[in-house]
Amino acid sequence: MQNTPNAGFADRLKTAAAARQALLSRFKPQEARPALERIDRTSERKVMLAQVRADRVLAKTAKQDATAATLAAEAQAVADAQAAELNAKRGERKERKALSALDAKAKRDARYAARQARR
Repeated sequence: MQNTPNAGFADRLKTAAAARQALLSRFKPQEARPALERIDRTSERKVMLAQVRADRVLAKTAKQDATAATLAAEAQAVADAQAAELNAKRGERKERKALSALDAKAKRDARYAARQARR
């Protein structure tokens, strides 16, 4: 706003209003300029959709693989436990058989010694 010596009140009001308009005009939306080339949003969306779908498929297969690995580990643990139990049973049976064989030998030896003592 310029102050001139001969400016009256009305001139100062007009100048202030023009200054306010100039400030406000900076915030008004500008005219839309047409794009230099056409943006093909449908193909962009298709590409993005394909990428999202591929990511989801990868995530799903990774989750399925992890689940399968967990199930396989659990099955292996159960199989190992069963094998250990079976080996323990076999060991006990072998022990019992060895003891019964020793008892049988001791009885046989006792009968033999009794027979020899009678002669």
